[in-house]
Amino acid sequence: MNVAVTHNEARQRFETTVDGQLCVADYQRRGDVVWMTHTGVPGAVGGRGIAAALVRAALEWAEGNGYKVEPACSYVEAYMRRHPETQKLLAR
Repeated sequence: MNVAVTHNEARQRFETTVDGQLCVADYQRRGDVVWMTHTGVPGAVGGRGIAAALVRAALEWAEGNGYKVEPACSYVEAYMRRHPETQKLLAR
């Protein structure tokens, strides 16, 4: 699914709305480390790759800005395990 993800810097999250449902990937930036704290996709629109699109956008933003990533969210941690090219971003 092609999802238009936007970066809401004021709320420290990446977001999209699908079928009227807000989907988010929340983060907290601490210096040069981005703590990915929560990925939320309502069940009504789940299973469409929305969470992956949100996390991919967040990781691309982090990499583009020279930040490291701390996957405090279990989904982000699993995503990074499944995509070895993202391992270079790990703060650990």
